[in-house]
Amino acid sequence: MKILSIESSCDETAAAVVEDGRKVLSSVIASQVEEHRLYGGVVPEIASRRHAESITGVVREALEEAELSLSDIDAIACTFAPGLIGALLVGVNFAKGLALSTGKPLIPVHHLRSHIAANYISHSDLKPPFLCLVVSGGHSHIVMVEDYTKMKVIGATRDDAAGEAFDKAARTMGMPYPGGIELDKIAEEGNDSAYTLPHPTVAGSEYDFSFSGLKTAVINLIHNAQQKGEKLSREDLCASFRKAVVGCLTDNLFKAAEDLGVSTIVAAGGVSANRLLRRELERICKEKGYALYVPQLSLCGDNAAMVGSQGYYEFISGNIAQSDLNAVATLPIDYR
Repeated sequence: MKILSIESSCDETAAAVVEDGRKVLSSVIASQVEEHRLYGGVVPEIASRRHAESITGVVREALEEAELSLSDIDAIACTFAPGLIGALLVGVNFAKGLALSTGKPLIPVHHLRSHIAANYISHSDLKPPFLCLVVSGGHSHIVMVEDYTKMKVIGATRDDAAGEAFDKAARTMGMPYPGGIELDKIAEEGNDSAYTLPHPTVAGSEYDFSFSGLKTAVINLIHNAQQKGEKLSREDLCASFRKAVVGCLTDNLFKAAEDLGVSTIVAAGGVSANRLLRRELERICKEKGYALYVPQLSLCGDNAAMVGSQGYYEFISGNIAQSDLNAVATLPIDYR
């Protein structure tokens, strides 16, 4: 089964053709990062306009790269939730138009589910059930994936997401957007024990995260040093902050794995590309005898190939949208 998939939830206009949920025939991404860097973050109105300008060309290129025409496609999949509402609407309405004009089934795909599905492309042997750490700029979840379309949230952030905390700390240190990537690079050169930072927990919810206080702690440390005319080591501060964030993620993840008796661990989302997080996941899984799956780096960020992968399993489960499909800004991953 060949699925043409579309992703437009934030600032990447993407299209791909995926066969049987696992084989990528093409994947095209038009990034807006350079433009949004001017503003220090994504500007929703600009993102929506760029999606509208790019989507036709991106979809056409995806079909050409796969050496297929629309008549060769079996279904159309698109990200419908969650994300920036204006950006989502561009992809959803374009997909609805294609489905209507071609008579192909329309498959609605949840953005976070598709991040998890990136691992199905990277690892042909991966099958549910497994425990997944989903970490990105807007989301931080521990998800029990019971089946391809049946999921249960075990833990989630109460405030900032891990990626958001990385980006805001990096911006305070003077790094350009997206700062989390730059912070990760600089941290490789630093001493992660140079600065003491808090390790926040959520009382009564041992699997939930809270990164707001940690983010505030590093920002206050920087501002206090500036006011006193003191110089901080940026490399050491990046390393210390990264260690604190990764420690929160891995502590809760493996606590949940132990309590639930799960031995297969999966990571997904943009922050799953973080160097220290990958090393720590590998180290702990090796110590505990767990199987570990992480997506290839090219599939960590937003892309349409992962949408096509998840779309295949949504189709098999009978999740077919009608012409009244709408974009949804906020929707839990375990929706029914």
